Amino acid sequence: MASSIRFNSLLVPVLALVLAACDGGLLHKSVDADSSANASGRQTSVQGAAAIGAGGVEEARRAAIDDAVQRASAQLKRSNPAGAAISDIKVVDEWQDGGVYHIQALAVLSDRQHCASPYRKKIVATGFPIMNAEQVSSSESQDLFSGIPREINNRLMETGDFIGRNLTNAVLYSRPDIAPEILPTTGSAESVIVNVARQYNAQFVLSGVIRGFRTESTEFVRGTGVLAEIKSMARDFIGRRSIDFDVFVHDGFSGALLFQQRYSASILGDVSLPNGYNVGSERFNDTPSGHKISELIQQASEDLHRLFGCYPFTTRVLESANNRIVIAAGAQDKIRVGDKLMIYSASGIAPSGRGLSDQVGMLTVSEVSANTAAGSLDAGAQGMVRPGDWVKSFASQ
Repeated sequence: MASSIRFNSLLVPVLALVLAACDGGLLHKSVDADSSANASGRQTSVQGAAAIGAGGVEEARRAAIDDAVQRASAQLKRSNPAGAAISDIKVVDEWQDGGVYHIQALAVLSDRQHCASPYRKKIVATGFPIMNAEQVSSSESQDLFSGIPREINNRLMETGDFIGRNLTNAVLYSRPDIAPEILPTTGSAESVIVNVARQYNAQFVLSGVIRGFRTESTEFVRGTGVLAEIKSMARDFIGRRSIDFDVFVHDGFSGALLFQQRYSASILGDVSLPNGYNVGSERFNDTPSGHKISELIQQASEDLHRLFGCYPFTTRVLESANNRIVIAAGAQDKIRVGDKLMIYSASGIAPSGRGLSDQVGMLTVSEVSANTAAGSLDAGAQGMVRPGDWVKSFASQ
């Protein structure tokens, strides 16, 4: 019996070591498998709370969400790289306990430098006029003016965070040389933006100007005669060409200029851009000029995605009757049943649409179609909802 006990006492540690070794291998494999799944983000569940004050439940809910964001950020960043940021936070439960509003949220940390919005934002693109029309000859592609904004829009849509609308046959600037200043025939510059955005139910308006597409000779053409003429003709095809264009983004609700950036490049070699070559096509990209322009378009689209992917989602009220409110966003915008959005009154706002007014109340979505959604105001609404009022997501959602 004693020998049996001694044998068991020796066997247990051996088995423990074997199991630990096996466990370690399995654990190592599990971590390896999970690392690829978690490469784009890590998540945690966190609570937030805020006292219900004079602003009511809606204000307390927003403060509770902000509290949850701060807690999640501190918790996640303790064990993650400094460059990481919260890309998404979802409210999974909420309740009121006495004078305090509580929320339970799921936060996701991402290594990406831009936000991953839960909603897709609408952006309408307008044409890019050129300051010096003579710099693009009749034998060259005439698609730059509409093609550059169209392709920026396409690449934004490819991210999955935007819905692009094209109005690239129209331009906002009658004087490209003073853009982004707009000289409207009637109304204000802001009202021009707001009207374009309202026509397409867009949150942002993309515009721009081609500042230059100038061809420069790689050598000075001297003399007269046939040789000089050949050199003069050749410099349009084998030379140096510069491309400069400005990109602007305006807010579709206020008309405010949110983004302004110039993109420039120099092309050396065959600088021709044959007629019929459309921006974004394979043969366009295969030319030296088209390749450089495509690189600038990619840079512009990445800059816009990085900045506006983080903006709160905004749309408009289409209809309101008997506490049934229809908004200009639906399944294509990633609106879902149960979503909560804040409504702001547009009454009393200047024609330019500048600024937000007081909150009317919180909308809870109960119906969703492809392009629209409907719901009702939560209890405690502070006013009447009218068509044209603004609907916004919470900044931290």
